[in-house]
Amino acid sequence: MIDPISAVAMATSAYKTIQKMVELGRDVDDTLGQVGKWYSAVSDFNEAKKQAENPPLFKKVFNGKSVEQEALDVYMHEKKIAKQEKELRDLLRLTYGPDGYKELLHMRKKIKLQRERAVYAQARKRKALIWNSISISVIGLMSYCLYLLITLILERI
Repeated sequence: MIDPISAVAMATSAYKTIQKMVELGRDVDDTLGQVGKWYSAVSDFNEAKKQAENPPLFKKVFNGKSVEQEALDVYMHEKKIAKQEKELRDLLRLTYGPDGYKELLHMRKKIKLQRERAVYAQARKRKALIWNSISISVIGLMSYCLYLLITLILERI
């Protein structure tokens, strides 16, 4: 899974490419591939943000950022994405009209649901399996150490 900062960087890169293409007089149809990349990066950002809201225990304990810094980062990235989305929406409305943009939103919602079910659900399962394996290993090691300690104490008595 991608981290939020990388996702925003990818979205910004796609956005800047779209801007350059439009400035060079390219047709909006030519930029739709970049618009798709932008939407994918934003989707990755939103998923990473969801996962950051409920981090595993070990990440909570060992995360170097303060809560305030993390909240500021997310806020800043959300505002940047919102600005880019507004400008892309305006560009698409000018080209395809309000109905074309509504159709795009409908398709986006449908694809998002499919992607959520396929890609993100599998990534969550994989991540949960890894963290559960680590947790079970740590609990097993601690149990074994406790067993050894109790055995040592009983031998001394």
